[in-house]
Amino acid sequence: MSHSITLTIWDVVIAVMYVAGIDIGALTAKSVILKDGKVLAFTVIPSGSDSRETAQKVMDATLSKVGLGLKNVEFTVATGYGRVSVPFADLQVTEISCHAKGAYSLFPTAKTVIDIGGQDSKAIKLGENGKVVDFAMNDRCAAGTGRFLEVMAKALEVKLEDLGDLSLQSKNRAKISSICTVFAESEVISQISKGTPKVDIIAGIHDAIASRVFGMASRVKIEKDLVMSGGVAKNKGVIRALEEKVGFKILVPEEPQIVGALGAAIIAQEKVAK
Repeated sequence: MSHSITLTIWDVVIAVMYVAGIDIGALTAKSVILKDGKVLAFTVIPSGSDSRETAQKVMDATLSKVGLGLKNVEFTVATGYGRVSVPFADLQVTEISCHAKGAYSLFPTAKTVIDIGGQDSKAIKLGENGKVVDFAMNDRCAAGTGRFLEVMAKALEVKLEDLGDLSLQSKNRAKISSICTVFAESEVISQISKGTPKVDIIAGIHDAIASRVFGMASRVKIEKDLVMSGGVAKNKGVIRALEEKVGFKILVPEEPQIVGALGAAIIAQEKVAK
């Protein structure tokens, strides 16, 4: 017995595309997976002493959230200071390009990006279509970085994540004149011994960071809209102090730590599309 089958509707199956971005920073490692251009999952973990091991760990954590394996990822772009140590990366791209790409994808009106990472800070000027036209960077001094805040939090015996909210309670900001981490720590200890309220000292620390970052960013001519990325962007006190310097509101992503990894993933997506 034979059967004839007539197809009147064709089902077109389009393969789902997964790409990844991974950012190995000084203090944290981040990875983002995009599915057809949309964020599927991301992970942020502390960076270990072994960048290769950290890269594998953060990537595995993100893949496990969505039931995928590395074999399912079409293309991976690595960024951050440890980008050359990511064994499964198809391409390494600088943080400047990745933070610019990530920030512009989240805020298409962005003209300037300030990224404050664990051990460096950078300002990026964007042109048409988010293209990088200029940048300035501070990678020689811990002042104005996440590491600076860690040292100050330890000196004050305050949790790092509490600094932002505490500084907003200040009524009389203390003056922290030094931009050197070692000398600033001595100033903080001196202020404590004089009985200066911790909230005022913290506000002074944030103002010192803002002054340092503003000075660096001014070299690229800060322009609205300004986007801030990096873990320090979660600190409300730093944001407020920096807004006082620039004179307008700063745009902060919902998860500022993954902006670089997001930009890396977008670049991966563009490479596959080509």
